[in-house]
Amino acid sequence: MPRVFITGLGFITSIGNDAATVETSLREQRHGMVVYPAFAADNVPVKVAAPVKQFETSAEDAEDWVIPAPYAVRREQLRSLGPNALYALCAMQQAIADARLSPEDVSNEDTGLYAASAGSPGLMARTVSRMHQQGVMRCPPLGVVASIAGTVQFNLVAHFKIKGASTGFTSACAASAHALGFAFDELALGRQKRMFVVGAEDGNVETILPFAAMRALSPNPDPATASRPFDAARDGFVGTGGGAVLVIETEEEMLRRGATPYAEVLGWGQASDGHNVAISHPEGLGLANAMRRALAAAKITPADIDYVNAHATSTPIGDASECKALRAVFGEHAGRIAVSSTKALTGHGLSLAGAMEAGFCALGLRSGFMPGSAHIQNLDAACAGLNILRATENTAPRISLNNSSGFGGANVCVVMKRVG
Repeated sequence: MPRVFITGLGFITSIGNDAATVETSLREQRHGMVVYPAFAADNVPVKVAAPVKQFETSAEDAEDWVIPAPYAVRREQLRSLGPNALYALCAMQQAIADARLSPEDVSNEDTGLYAASAGSPGLMARTVSRMHQQGVMRCPPLGVVASIAGTVQFNLVAHFKIKGASTGFTSACAASAHALGFAFDELALGRQKRMFVVGAEDGNVETILPFAAMRALSPNPDPATASRPFDAARDGFVGTGGGAVLVIETEEEMLRRGATPYAEVLGWGQASDGHNVAISHPEGLGLANAMRRALAAAKITPADIDYVNAHATSTPIGDASECKALRAVFGEHAGRIAVSSTKALTGHGLSLAGAMEAGFCALGLRSGFMPGSAHIQNLDAACAGLNILRATENTAPRISLNNSSGFGGANVCVVMKRVG
């Protein structure tokens, strides 16, 4: 089976809008949390979010959005974009440049694209409201394709003239990790030579705030401590948005182009909890099974893992169940393997999380560091026996594991290896 490598990255995130800035933020533990003006009303119990910087996409008319240089989007393209697709489009431009892909590399029958997003709830709400208040024929003609869950791949496939495999994934917070896993399969099975893997979310009021009713968001008004995975006092996640794109290629294509890889993708695994529509299994059974399957697919053992980028979102139940899963899988090695959650810095990106954090792992593998888990004041007793990094270590992991979990107990784990 062909070997698979990550050869390009693109980021629009709360901690930076390019790989260099993101790496600096990870190394120096710079978080992207702010007191979010849109949450200022007295009846909103949540005050902190982690928005994308430099972009302004709150205006109802996309032509009034602020899009920073060097990005420019034509007026006719803006009409079909939600904020998520805009972020993804800009991140994909970065990834193409980073991988040094030619237009012919991007648009051919051997190059595909898998994406993940929950759609654009704000645009959908405005479209439906306008339909009821002003009549169906007063709705934006492209309101559907700009707002439904497939909007990211619809727009990117059309904009970049993708001719290979394309589809979208909607497994909530595991979605872009699913996209990466199945994109890996396309290459490993010889169906494609190159895939773009995309995760994107709006990260605005309509995307984030509904989670408050689930008691899933942190009510902590302090941006410096609202997101604190593994801390004993954690009380919910902080929402974020943005876009992340990975270019993955077969070894043959990488060598043909003379590309410099970030990391090799060794394999992946998935499993379901079979437990609850919204809450992780208390013992982390599905996640443990997904990790075991990922290790088996990669043909490695628990002893081979050096670093785990945990899914840990800063919720009391989710973080504790992941700790149990890690101990169950890694056993005697659990106290050695470095574990951190970069959501302490970025917030939780929902469908964006898997691709974004796989990109973080790729940065760490090539540049030689393991990001710390920020904002921990008192480590939860549930983390006993685990090596939870409190600060970034400038040590190169050889093999990293990225965990993602979503609604319905969907769990995805991806194994990546340092090159050289």
